[in-house]
Amino acid sequence: MPTIMITGAAGFIGGHVAREAERRGGLTLRLMSHRRPPTATAATATAPTATAPTATAAADPATAGPGSGAGAGVPGRRTVRADLSDPGSLRGVCEGVDVLLHCASQIGGTPEANEAVNARGTAALMAEARRAGVSRVVYLSTASVYGRGAFRAARPEDLVRNPGSPTSGSRAHAEDAVLAAGGVVLRPHLVLGDGDRWVVPGLARILRALPGTVEGWAARTSVITAHDLARLLLGAGLAPAGDLTASVYHAAHPVPVTVRTLLGAVAAVAGPAADPAAEDLTAVRARELLAARGIAAQGLDMLTSDHWFDSDPVWRDLRCTPGPDFEAAFKELAEGYRRALPDI
Repeated sequence: MPTIMITGAAGFIGGHVAREAERRGGLTLRLMSHRRPPTATAATATAPTATAPTATAAADPATAGPGSGAGAGVPGRRTVRADLSDPGSLRGVCEGVDVLLHCASQIGGTPEANEAVNARGTAALMAEARRAGVSRVVYLSTASVYGRGAFRAARPEDLVRNPGSPTSGSRAHAEDAVLAAGGVVLRPHLVLGDGDRWVVPGLARILRALPGTVEGWAARTSVITAHDLARLLLGAGLAPAGDLTASVYHAAHPVPVTVRTLLGAVAAVAGPAADPAAEDLTAVRARELLAARGIAAQGLDMLTSDHWFDSDPVWRDLRCTPGPDFEAAFKELAEGYRRALPDI
């Protein structure tokens, strides 16, 4: 019965991975958490979640899911407390581990914190994994390592990383450490679901600040539910080595979504917004309006140019069937967003 260690197990995606591992069965789980222990009640929850987790120095609300993870009270699960920003705390955490699913990242905060957790912390964790003889490492990264688009049916081998923030830059360094250790990297773009404190709340703020569409919202973008992302992370950790044809994969639903469709779904759960038929703004005018409201234009950049990443290889290599398309999946998530958005 293989032992899987999940970092960021009290966070957004890490919690989903723990629940997916529990559903699959036949696994021994070791859950690494920094700020708070994973909870036993969340281990039995079934609602999908959404985006990149934080089990480190400052749990960012964008990535730390509420009570996500499987807890110490669940048979076959053990929680270990360690801090990626403190390499000494990592000693021995990988002993007896067969597969390491590294789902913890520092999102936002100071450049120093990002470097300490994502870059140096991951390098220290990889050293521990090598010392302990871990057979497979899978790292949850982000398509943000590419910087600004446009990207159309883009494959990892055709793209050059060009991170535009300290978080993305430090996660690119983390990727390097994982790849040097023979590991596998998954890069999702937008991740949706229960516990999302970043994607849909950010889109809702943009919608509420603008009096209409922006250049028709015609761009296409890649999305994935946290549930599907957890399936891919676990699948990449357990797949026979011969099935993996790459060391870096994009992780998204194979069918991209138009920004118009995405924002229409968000508007339906986010409450009153401006009539989208009122005006079709230029991107320049939209940035001015967002700046006046104190909203960063970075999110707008992702909505006005294609961010569509080819993810067919990961589904094919893992012999995994994607979940429902965007509209069907979002219907299942809508009520959770309606409850959560007023508190964000």
